[in-house]
Amino acid sequence: MRFNHLLLFAPLSGALPLLPTSLFGLASWDVEGFARDNPLGPTTGGKGGPTVTVSTVADFKAAVTGDEPKIVLVNGELNFPSRPKIGSNKSVIGVGKTAQITGSGLDIVNATNVIIQNLKISFILDNDCITIRNSTRVWVDHNEFTSDISKGPDEYDGQVDIIRGSDWITVSWNYFHDHWKSSLVGNDANFRDIDFGHLHITYHHNHWRNEGTRGPAGRFGHQHVYNNLYEDFLYQAIHSRSDNQVLVEGNVFRGKTREALSTYGLVIPEDSPNTCVCGDEELDGFANLGARNDWGGATVNITQVGDFVKAPYKYKLTPLLLVSPLVKFGAGVGKI
Repeated sequence: MRFNHLLLFAPLSGALPLLPTSLFGLASWDVEGFARDNPLGPTTGGKGGPTVTVSTVADFKAAVTGDEPKIVLVNGELNFPSRPKIGSNKSVIGVGKTAQITGSGLDIVNATNVIIQNLKISFILDNDCITIRNSTRVWVDHNEFTSDISKGPDEYDGQVDIIRGSDWITVSWNYFHDHWKSSLVGNDANFRDIDFGHLHITYHHNHWRNEGTRGPAGRFGHQHVYNNLYEDFLYQAIHSRSDNQVLVEGNVFRGKTREALSTYGLVIPEDSPNTCVCGDEELDGFANLGARNDWGGATVNITQVGDFVKAPYKYKLTPLLLVSPLVKFGAGVGKI
């Protein structure tokens, strides 16, 4: 996917008249990270299969069923009464800026090679916007996730939760906002035997704004978190616990963020649900810092460093001063 450079500069020219054209060679718009470079091969979704356009719930569910390659274009708003399961070898892509999913979210369960792009998924009750479970090679890219943070931590669940031995996943260029619990990696401290050695996930160039916790929060895996923009991520952004490892580099924090990064195992009280009002204790995680981060006024609490010191793939790291304008412009729907 590539932007037309002339169109790209038009909306930026008023606020950022001096942005150089070379900026747009300083980040990748294609799949990057663990969803591209892994032992199973690049994530290609429905490439090579037919393209179908759907505008009803019934047509959507029929289109995403099965494992044959298919590109499914979503036109308009779909209100799901129950959660559809996305089959393997699918690309689910919203049309324009108006493709929306409400009601129930999406399940990617026991699947491989799935791409989800350009969808607004909002106000999902009783479950996550997207749950990735026991699945491999998934690319979640250029979507928007939102709800109502004023409802507290338990009205809504996660935005993108990745669990039960899932692996080789990239979450990129998404706009997460106005929601309490964003992205949980590994959903139970008792699932070490299921999760350990899996949960390799790349998070890059996402825009988190007015969120509460889990940006992301990981157990037992490896997450490479780079070039993300955090604005008013209120309580705790990146949390590595239960022997999880994170490599954190080139991120920018602005506004009211209490804690940007922690490896202390305590699941803080704000990261509900907990069994104790003081929070739940787990084993500490690990963190390593790569390229310089801009923590803003947020605190950092690294209790132990790990051995995840370098990503096992090539990637394009945006210079720190350009992260905020680039992410604000490029993240979310209507950009691909």
